[in-house]
Amino acid sequence: MRRKTVVRTGLSALLLVGTWATAGLAPASAATPDSDPASTSASTSMSAPASASAAKAALAASAGLLTAMQKEFGLTKSQAVARLAAEKTASAIDGKAQHVAGASYGGSWFSAADNRLTVAITDSGKAAAVRATGATVKLVKHSERALDATMKRIDALSAPAGVSSWRVDPKTNRVVVNVLASERADKAVAGFVAKARKTGPVTVAETTQAPTTFAAGTVGGDPYYTGNVRCSIGFSVHGGFVTAGHCGPRGQAVRGWDNSPIGNFQGSSFPGNDHAWVNVANGWWTVPVVLGWGAIPDQLVRGSNEAPIGASICRSGSTTHWRCGNVLGKNETVNYAQGAVHQMTKTSVCAEGGDSGGSFLSGDQAQGVTSGGWGNCSGGGETWYQPINEILSTYGLTLHTA
Repeated sequence: MRRKTVVRTGLSALLLVGTWATAGLAPASAATPDSDPASTSASTSMSAPASASAAKAALAASAGLLTAMQKEFGLTKSQAVARLAAEKTASAIDGKAQHVAGASYGGSWFSAADNRLTVAITDSGKAAAVRATGATVKLVKHSERALDATMKRIDALSAPAGVSSWRVDPKTNRVVVNVLASERADKAVAGFVAKARKTGPVTVAETTQAPTTFAAGTVGGDPYYTGNVRCSIGFSVHGGFVTAGHCGPRGQAVRGWDNSPIGNFQGSSFPGNDHAWVNVANGWWTVPVVLGWGAIPDQLVRGSNEAPIGASICRSGSTTHWRCGNVLGKNETVNYAQGAVHQMTKTSVCAEGGDSGGSFLSGDQAQGVTSGGWGNCSGGGETWYQPINEILSTYGLTLHTA
């Protein structure tokens, strides 16, 4: 978004989107694999080679993006190109595999170690057809539909502060409930865990820090402001931009980096969700660009195809600028002090105050807007985002693409 009367460096100077630079941070503890033989036996795997078109797209990626991937992930240029191509192919394969697997689909994840997408299914009779899409197959006990139903039953419970989040984990084929290690013995936490276990296939993991949102008091940079709070613009949509719901309620006035009025929150939801959208007026307009903050060239947004678990991902924000990491999990409920937020995606990317609402990108595909997390960009941490396609659907918006 940019005001007509102001000259800024780069077309996207006001489009505060981003990624961060702590790749591969693991969850606080690993989830326990399902002990049922049917859920742990894997069929013969098949690699998912990148298609020629995917490789061509990866080669067309900006030199800055490839340089960032080499730096953050310790890759050579050829490895970075191959990974981008493989991730693009994996996203396409996942959609086909879901269609073929039907009700037996149990989720999927991408492995950067071998550039393969693994698809979990409950019906061995579907294995050959799913492999034919290019995916590796793992037979499991519970379908994604069954795990989602467990999530909904847990979402209906009242979680104490000692429970940080819960999510569907396709690798373990269970719902993982994360609790603060220091609160594990707390009566309320133990009670919540006991109730959660009764809802379906559940395992418990420990974490060391509670999640918080990333809004901040007013400071300099390329932000937008609501009252005395600073947040980051996510993605341009036709008529405005999307961002985090905790940054302001519906009707809240929004000012730009230069303190001039942009518009107002037209819709906002938090907690429960953490998404919002703001209209643009007063000489501002939208552009399909994410700010690279000088770390890489500004990035064009060309769509919103969802990246699989394990894929690399980057974000831009008004505090920590351009950072990168990996997708760690999907469909996670995060229990903030203000209340639980559902259907979030977890990443190994760091964040700090003021980054809220900023954009998450995988290649040139929009993924979501920054919500919150734990840690910082000095010592590392994890961050969740609200998926972009859910936001577009909720408000009936159309992503502005190049």
